[in-house]
Amino acid sequence: MAHIGELSVQSRERTEFIKLEGEIAKIVADSGVRDGICHVYVLHTTAGVMINEGADPSVVHDIGAKLAKLAPREGHYTHADAERNADSNIKAALIGSSVTVPVKNGAPVLGRWQSIFLCEFDGPRRRQVMISVIGG
Repeated sequence: MAHIGELSVQSRERTEFIKLEGEIAKIVADSGVRDGICHVYVLHTTAGVMINEGADPSVVHDIGAKLAKLAPREGHYTHADAERNADSNIKAALIGSSVTVPVKNGAPVLGRWQSIFLCEFDGPRRRQVMISVIGG
């Protein structure tokens, strides 16, 4: 059995980490899948998806700060389009465009401190996130 869900997420800042696990849990529950996997995929090149600590907001702040040092907005880039977002492409490539979590008893399985984040690097924008729930 497979089920595809979609989230539309509006970011408010250029760089922002938005928790998605509540909305994803609802999609998983509505899918009817009891045991399987949930694959979360962002359809953009300047945003990513990650699993990391969600209890302490300073963790994602530190991740954002380190990514800003690795790929500063005002860096020297050959991709110098009108949007000036080459740094956003690099940050999204480092984070990745998808994560997969197990589904058990109709719910995504995350560790005690884990959250699923949409990682916005070129906001504010509306982002589309696809959620595939697959089970037997």
